[in-house]
Amino acid sequence: MNNLDHINKNFSQKIIEWYLINGRDDLPWRKKISPYRVWISEIMLQQTQVKTVIPFFKKFIQKYPNLKSIASASEDDILAMWTGLGFYRRAKNIYKTKEIIKREYGNRFPKEFNELLMLPGIGRSTAGAIMSIALRKPYPILDANVKRVISRYKNVNLKKKNSTKNLWFLSEVLTPEEKIFEYTQGIMDLGATKCIARNPDCEECPLVNSCQGAFKTFELNNISKKDKSKKKIFFTLAHSNESFLLFKKNEKTFWESLWVPYDNQDQKKSNFFKEPLKSETKNFNHALSHMDLDITIEIFDYKTPFKIETNLEHRWVNKNQIDKFGLPKPIKTIIENYV
Repeated sequence: MNNLDHINKNFSQKIIEWYLINGRDDLPWRKKISPYRVWISEIMLQQTQVKTVIPFFKKFIQKYPNLKSIASASEDDILAMWTGLGFYRRAKNIYKTKEIIKREYGNRFPKEFNELLMLPGIGRSTAGAIMSIALRKPYPILDANVKRVISRYKNVNLKKKNSTKNLWFLSEVLTPEEKIFEYTQGIMDLGATKCIARNPDCEECPLVNSCQGAFKTFELNNISKKDKSKKKIFFTLAHSNESFLLFKKNEKTFWESLWVPYDNQDQKKSNFFKEPLKSETKNFNHALSHMDLDITIEIFDYKTPFKIETNLEHRWVNKNQIDKFGLPKPIKTIIENYV
């Protein structure tokens, strides 16, 4: 074994030893581990914090514990479980993927890395996590936590053009052939609990003696601090006898495939809305990851539901049935609180 191999093995060994003592074994997706459960958790964890994901994962797994249970779920069923978690395209990808698995793999989860890469929403890191955690095969990963650990350990300048390519190379050479489960969980946990973005706990890090970035001051990524674009939205929401008239949003923008009130961007009264018994206007702001929404909803009250003539996909949804539909969180909140 040359010196470089020894250094790399020392890196993985220290992480494995640290994980066996300090690993987060209380996370729900680390119980009853299977490719399916790892897949669902990894998709949910994309761009979302662990504490936010936990209740959504528990609820999702309770309803769909395995591929067999989710096989007959509609896209609306899955989107309904996603309400409030955001980045709804992830839910759409889960639907597309489970349909492919059902159709092309006999409803059995693929076990080859290249097969996983072909599935919607599964990139190299997610595929690597499924292979290493669920199937115990040595594949590298590079989520945000792992990227932070390796970039600091090897002093990689993340502002350089080829930094991601370099980090993937380093992740490959640092990934061990043995105890891949413990290593993969460990490096993710280390990045999430010790090698954190702000004020890393270098003193408690098992890599401190060989880390090139130990005890340095790091510049945080300022992308989130940039001014986000702003968009005004005008909705018309018809209400009658505890039912609300909702439309499926088909534009390939935010909230795609979710159910929303009538999108009244020209602020003109649509000819399929009758004169209401009364109306009420609500205005509020809602922040997306890349955009701030200024939302105005005009709520029209009617005595009874009525038919409308439109090519838009729509339906009257009873208030006590909205959990069965994928709605944006602010729209669901308005409906739940409307008397």
